[in-house]
Amino acid sequence: MLIPLNSNLVHLASDQVSILISLTDNQASISYWGAPLAQPEGNENANLFLDSFNFNELDEPKSPGFWRENSRGWPGINSLLGHRNGRDFSPKFNIVDLSRHNSSLEITAEDEYAKIRVIAKIELDSSGILQIDNSVTNLSNEIYQLNSLSTWLPIPNRAAEVMSFTGRWVKERQMQRQEIPVGVFARESRDGRSGHDATITMLALTKNCNFQVGEVWSCGLAWSGNTRHQIEKLATGQQSIGAEELLLPGEIQLATGETYHSPTVIFGYSNRGIDGLSNQHYQWLRSRDTHPTRQKPRPITLNVWEAVYFDHDLTKLIQLADVAQEIGVERFVLDDGWFNLRRDDHAGLGDWWVDKTVWPDGLAELIQIVKSRKMEFGLWFEPEMVNPNSELYRNHPDWILQSGGRIPPKQRHQLVLNIAKREVYEYLFQKIDALLTQYPIDYIKWDHNRVLIEPGSQDHAIVHEQTKAFYQLVDQLKAKHPGLEIESCASGGARIDLGAIEHVDRFWTSDCNEALERNYIQRWTGIAIPPELLGTHIGPPKSHTTGRTHNLSFRAITALFGHAGIEWDITKASLTERGFLKSWVSYYKSNRDLLHSGNVVRITQPDDAIWVHGVVNASQTEAIFSVAHLAAVSAIKPPLIQLAGLNPEFSYRVRMVQPAGPTETIQSKTPDWANGAVISGDVLLQHGLRGEKIQPENAYLIEIAKID
Repeated sequence: MLIPLNSNLVHLASDQVSILISLTDNQASISYWGAPLAQPEGNENANLFLDSFNFNELDEPKSPGFWRENSRGWPGINSLLGHRNGRDFSPKFNIVDLSRHNSSLEITAEDEYAKIRVIAKIELDSSGILQIDNSVTNLSNEIYQLNSLSTWLPIPNRAAEVMSFTGRWVKERQMQRQEIPVGVFARESRDGRSGHDATITMLALTKNCNFQVGEVWSCGLAWSGNTRHQIEKLATGQQSIGAEELLLPGEIQLATGETYHSPTVIFGYSNRGIDGLSNQHYQWLRSRDTHPTRQKPRPITLNVWEAVYFDHDLTKLIQLADVAQEIGVERFVLDDGWFNLRRDDHAGLGDWWVDKTVWPDGLAELIQIVKSRKMEFGLWFEPEMVNPNSELYRNHPDWILQSGGRIPPKQRHQLVLNIAKREVYEYLFQKIDALLTQYPIDYIKWDHNRVLIEPGSQDHAIVHEQTKAFYQLVDQLKAKHPGLEIESCASGGARIDLGAIEHVDRFWTSDCNEALERNYIQRWTGIAIPPELLGTHIGPPKSHTTGRTHNLSFRAITALFGHAGIEWDITKASLTERGFLKSWVSYYKSNRDLLHSGNVVRITQPDDAIWVHGVVNASQTEAIFSVAHLAAVSAIKPPLIQLAGLNPEFSYRVRMVQPAGPTETIQSKTPDWANGAVISGDVLLQHGLRGEKIQPENAYLIEIAKID
């Protein structure tokens, strides 16, 4: 429907969020974004959303406009930055078309002098998630050099702090929180992939905001290449949050009629704390027709990497399959080491055919054995990479990303293929498709083990095209092989983002399977990504990434809250450990519907050594909470565990659960409620439970069910 340009305000609303777009001076501006408003569209309300103006400012108040043009008086970062040989650097856009459909608005604006068209598509989901797509089209017969196209929303002054995430290999998604400074706070990723150090989303928070209370405004870029997330605070006090694809020099040059589409920016708002924002993201993602849990339950997975590494021996793998069947595993994944020359990580990448020296009869026998034991079969690939010691590289050294005729520095003994190049793309598709056609492969673990250095083709930067080619290759393989699932792995969690989530079915959260580190990694990765999309495995008793040793109970409870699996040589597990694994697998299968559909609840404790989190179903009739002591508790008695997310008017049966063996305690008596007690919801919320005093790096579960 066409909206007259003299309308003052357009209101897009859900149950949780409102956004107001002001239409004045032949432009569009975001006037408000936050908690839902009742009926703000009336002309009598329009002036409430205008800025005041003071001495030493423009003579008349000017809105910055959606594209934040300097020509309209905006002194901060402009949304569109570009030029034609230094000209047409300062556009001024006027609306030429405007249309609304339900909870979406499309704004088309042009600068007739600079011959540039921009289009913004704003869509508010019923969950409260706001998706904004921004594009720019060159209407001139001269090339337009695009430097950046960012998307921004205003945030109020009460948003006082910024939360973002950093990290490294085996220690991803480490939270950092600080006061919003005057100027620009930016988190950039220049790895050519989202990266270990990337922030999936950036949060602006009120001062005392925590998991349960306070306001949060968030912004995440749906993109797997180079990114920039930022908050800008001007000397005027005006604040805004935005994101963009971080373009390399000369990467986007628009010829006549060409359009650049910025990656979608995902905005969220919650007045119910950080958990409110997380559950908003979960609701949005779970509503997709392609969401994995809409297809089938998430299968218990055994990945054999930490059991055999590169030592592929059929007898050993059959033994692993036998134990996996015994404990109830549903998916068996053969990791790195099966293809040509691949006896270690120095050779073979790019040669995607079965190594006859290790597998003289191919993979058919192993797959048949796995299938006969009622398990799916998965296989590891790293399609975007090549080892110099490979037939592919010896035949096609020109297929790598490079610039200036140089060979970029190697990382992990490998270089990066230019998959945006058609013949490279077709080679990879044909090789992977041939294996998927020959063998009944249900699942691919798709790895990406290095950053992109000098990511060029014919001396032009192509991270943008490389990223699009990754999406296309994944989508084409899945379309050719219906039911195929693909996991995004990049040295662990270096390609977890809101762009890949539309193409893959699972993320490998981290190469660190150690339970203590995983508590932190999973906590913050889950801010925007629901647990059913995060691989969470039980590692071996002694971690190969940290050297720490943990009991099975702690490892199993940590791995329960995600798409659970095992990455451990289970043939070395004792009979007692196998029994506990079987019990844990059974518990996961019985509860995965709740674990993968419920609202997340994270509860800040008086003692930082204790970490309490769980899931509660939508009707508040069932819940499972984990209580983990990540370090020694400071007091003789642990503090009361005050729960959240329950209905104060319900009565609940509460009990302690240890699905994979006993927790190591340091007390003489278990709390009375542990064996089962009926407790009212208001007591659980207002008073809480006296927890067990357990050893550091241990955990137990609290299971809660409504009674009539």
